[in-house]
Amino acid sequence: MLLAAGIILSLVETPLAQAEETSPNLPAQRTDLTPEDRARVEAITKPATDFSAPEQFELMQGGAGTSKKRVNQDAFSQFSSNLTFEEEGTFKLGNGLFRKLWVSSPSSTQASDGLGPLFNARACQSCHLKDGRGHPPENTADATSMFLRLARAAESEEEKRLVAEHKALNFPDPVYGNQLQDLAVPGLTGEGRMKIAYEEIPVTLGDGTSVSLRKPNYSVTDLGYGPLDPRTTLSPRVTPQMIGLGLVEQIHPADILANADPDDANGDGISGKPSVVRDVPTGELILGRFGWKAQTPSIRQQTADAFAGDIGISTPEVPNHWGDCTDRQTACKAMPIGVQERLGPVEAPDPIMELVSFYSRNLAVPARRDMGKTAVLRGKQMFYEAGCASCHTPKYVTRRDAPNKAQAFQLIWPYSDFLLHDMGEGLADGQPVGVASGSEWRTAPLWGIGLTQRVNGHTFFLHDGRARNLTEAILWHGGEAQAARDKFADMASQDREALVKFLESL
Repeated sequence: MLLAAGIILSLVETPLAQAEETSPNLPAQRTDLTPEDRARVEAITKPATDFSAPEQFELMQGGAGTSKKRVNQDAFSQFSSNLTFEEEGTFKLGNGLFRKLWVSSPSSTQASDGLGPLFNARACQSCHLKDGRGHPPENTADATSMFLRLARAAESEEEKRLVAEHKALNFPDPVYGNQLQDLAVPGLTGEGRMKIAYEEIPVTLGDGTSVSLRKPNYSVTDLGYGPLDPRTTLSPRVTPQMIGLGLVEQIHPADILANADPDDANGDGISGKPSVVRDVPTGELILGRFGWKAQTPSIRQQTADAFAGDIGISTPEVPNHWGDCTDRQTACKAMPIGVQERLGPVEAPDPIMELVSFYSRNLAVPARRDMGKTAVLRGKQMFYEAGCASCHTPKYVTRRDAPNKAQAFQLIWPYSDFLLHDMGEGLADGQPVGVASGSEWRTAPLWGIGLTQRVNGHTFFLHDGRARNLTEAILWHGGEAQAARDKFADMASQDREALVKFLESL
């Protein structure tokens, strides 16, 4: 029983060493490289030490698939430049399905019905607008690109065992399920509305500059099916940008595990740990690398979870025809579903899943900008000196044996170690995911972060969009990132500005 990605609570952890004993998918070393390859990879991925000029190949931060097209609102929606002509056609078909508006059953458009019955959006594109970053509902009721995860702690010994064995990530609200759906098909009522109240917190930096951080408080109004369970916690999530996912999927697990230091054996204050989950098709333990808590191991599984939780569409991986409806929502379970016999036993069968996954896997990373400018190079040096690169690992070389040549043996610059880190009480949501505690988050990749304004028209960052700019995002860092945050806060203003310019160039 592997519950959907919205299920996010664990009290018991399985040591990595134990997981390695039972799974060939958590290797200690790369098995895809010749000795010559290994030497090349080690040389090219060493951390930068010279900040007088850009590094070799730094322009192409998405490898050979990097998009060099004009930077505009479509900067995150280009296909990888190294796809074949035939693959470009597959990408475009996937794009059409990514934009497809699903409708409620029954419908004359039989290939499009099955929406909900409870849902957050009618299309993937509705949440991932322009394939970019979501935002909180600022002065509007629109919460399409942000929602609340619902979960409670494991309590019984059986529940704790399921979590410890990676057979469950957490346990949903008994009435409202894993996620709060604010929309419903005709004849039903949405589950409720997310409410956010902000408190402004003044922060004084080392040079006397005053910055205000906004601290959010979350609640739910207009509950349609009675009260939430008092044990249920709320975790807000904005939708992340979509670029480079296929490249992340092809980072060899050994390269991610090499940076893990769950017990801080080297005493540097950084204790990143891997997220170990079960692969749905095989049942084997595998490395989680997608999602805010790294709870999902593959793009296809992430796609299936989004279809189920966000749109209410069943897939081979998550064959829940009524989406996130629970047994206590009897009216929801009585609604018609969109399964068509001629298309298969689920609403989004394999052909749809393959096309949407291919599209998601091949959205190109834009090329760097301004990387040779003096301020950007200075900011890169500040980034390293502050210790940011300890978690935001700059570069990797992907697997030689990747299924698609477009992602094979590519030097990429995502700026993430894809591990879980304790980010302190300030960012804690109190709702752990699998092995992740309530204050641990996956290191967010930084590539493309400087184009958020251009693509999505805002600069809201972090898992819930509380940060209104990059400076606020850095100042919210705590826990393992506290030392780096403090170094940033103590910098001279021109050095802080340079570091932000470096981030804006990614």
